[in-house]
Amino acid sequence: MKKLTPKEVLARHSIADRKKDAWRGLLEDCYKYALPQRNLFGGEWESGVKGDGKMTDVYDSTAIHSTQRFANRIQSTLFPPYRNWCRLTAGNDIDPEQREGVQAALDVYGEKMFAVLRQSNFDLAMSEMLLDLAVGTGCMRISAGDETTPVRFEAVPQYLVSFEQGAHGKVDTVFRKLKIKGEADIQTWADATIPEQLQAIIEDKPTEDVELVEATIYKPDGDYYCYHVIWPKAEAELVYREQESSQWVIARYMVCANESIGRGPLLSALPDIKSINVTKKLILQNASLAVSGVYTAADDGVLNPETVSVQPGSIIPVARNGGPQGESLKALPRGGDFNVGQMVLDDLKIGIKQIMLDDTVPSDNMSARTATEMSHRISTLATQMGASFGRLITEALLPICRRVLFIMDQQNLIDLPLKIDGQEVKIVPVSPLARAQNEDELAGLMQFMQIVQGLGPPGAMALNPERALDFIADRLGIPMSVLNTDEEREEMAAQMEQMMQQAQAQAAQAEQQPEAA
Repeated sequence: MKKLTPKEVLARHSIADRKKDAWRGLLEDCYKYALPQRNLFGGEWESGVKGDGKMTDVYDSTAIHSTQRFANRIQSTLFPPYRNWCRLTAGNDIDPEQREGVQAALDVYGEKMFAVLRQSNFDLAMSEMLLDLAVGTGCMRISAGDETTPVRFEAVPQYLVSFEQGAHGKVDTVFRKLKIKGEADIQTWADATIPEQLQAIIEDKPTEDVELVEATIYKPDGDYYCYHVIWPKAEAELVYREQESSQWVIARYMVCANESIGRGPLLSALPDIKSINVTKKLILQNASLAVSGVYTAADDGVLNPETVSVQPGSIIPVARNGGPQGESLKALPRGGDFNVGQMVLDDLKIGIKQIMLDDTVPSDNMSARTATEMSHRISTLATQMGASFGRLITEALLPICRRVLFIMDQQNLIDLPLKIDGQEVKIVPVSPLARAQNEDELAGLMQFMQIVQGLGPPGAMALNPERALDFIADRLGIPMSVLNTDEEREEMAAQMEQMMQQAQAQAAQAEQQPEAA
């Protein structure tokens, strides 16, 4: 396949942007009410609306808090900070005789990978990415760093990213809109070719933002990626590279048929979020009227409705207040019922929290839960997420590990000749949420082992205890380094047999001595 021209790249970017713009209204509302701090929709990117203008129309913070808790729960159960949330294991293609040695090396590589993650900004970037995931699509850019920080992570707002979906529903082509200061172009891309027109702009206004388009396009015929950086104003290509791995991780919470944009829980909760915002606004207005009051004032003239202002503290001129002998100043009866408004508000809050998976955690005013109860709640969360859990594994966890290991291999931090494809090297999640998914398998095995023990010798012949223990260790995420190898087990078995023979010999000798006496 031939190299695409800048015009062709920009044309594909425009098509991808138009597909996303069809969702712009829904996405804008989600960010407006639930993620105002990350809202680039509604003209904010184009017009540069200041931060203090993003909360103008927000009256209720339920969606904001629930979205933050949603992101925190996904991160703590799937990508827990300062904990290993996956393991590298030998695949089926590895020779059984070499499996133990390969597994020992993979355990070392896994520890090195998490050491690199802990000294990077991974946890911060992941928390931001999961906030966007609540809307539907989380975008993260993973690039090579320096000796101090080998890998860098950047959570890119959904507004700036558009993509194409390739074979089997996989996102393989990603476009990104950039605004970068002209003087930083050369620093960002050392191999950039700066046109004369852009060079003049950089020299004249070095701090002025230059709009660029970054494209990572997959080439299926050669199984590689083409990386472009283009200046749309002049259709000039600044950077072109061919690379083996994509720097993008695009994770979607849920995808419907014939759609590429992700659907998050916020889209389902949006009607309740809008309703609770309007209800809260009306309650606040009614409360202000109740506190300040609205009054009527006697006036011999005729009431002009156009001059009436119904707001707290206002006085409405009327001809009379309650007949000829009515009072000069009278309070206007207040409309609305606070109790009904609060009931509606509470029901809407419950609905939003249920959709955002925020109802499975103890309330802030509740006492601490036991470890068993929290384990059950994590298992319930895994059940509620359903297929979304598998999609996060496929589109987030696995690509992140592959990309990080690729960068580490390029920087000679590891020597990884094996393919991370599930056949030679498998990536097994061991996070709390992944372990909750294995509880049913472990419970079934433990029940079977109890049945086997009750059957006596026939049951003992049906179960291999060593394989059962290895299975349990694998499902619990126990590293191979703490388990005995096959050779060590054979040596221990031989020693135990020898000790039993010695004990039998000593017992037989002790029986013979009294007879001789």
